[in-house]
Amino acid sequence: MPDLVGNALNRTLDSAFGIHADALKFRAARSEVLAANLANADTPNFQARDLDFRQVLEGSQGRHLALAGSHQSHMGTDSAGAAGDLLYRQPYQPSLDGNTVETEVEQANFAENSLQYQASVMFLSGRISGIKFAIQGGT
Repeated sequence: MPDLVGNALNRTLDSAFGIHADALKFRAARSEVLAANLANADTPNFQARDLDFRQVLEGSQGRHLALAGSHQSHMGTDSAGAAGDLLYRQPYQPSLDGNTVETEVEQANFAENSLQYQASVMFLSGRISGIKFAIQGGT
């Protein structure tokens, strides 16, 4: 019987939060990848990487997102890349040392990702406030 209550609560919370809880996890993982790209902007032969949100969403198909990490020892990641693999970024202007990081592109992607992360946080915060309001009986 307790499992039924727990499962019903999980389904209710999943429906209340929608995809935003999973999107938050994705945005956090993408921030790490983009930060690593920026940190290696001067490393010869470093290949810029990124995660594709659309690919991760299509790979999830109703289950929780399992994000691919950039290294197998990273906590909270699935090194097998079950929901979406790290992709190589194609540079607009190849460099002579083989590095594909374009600082301006990475900074723009990082800023956009940060805004999307904040939007998900604000949405979840609003949902949590609404649920809290409902639980307290509208007071």
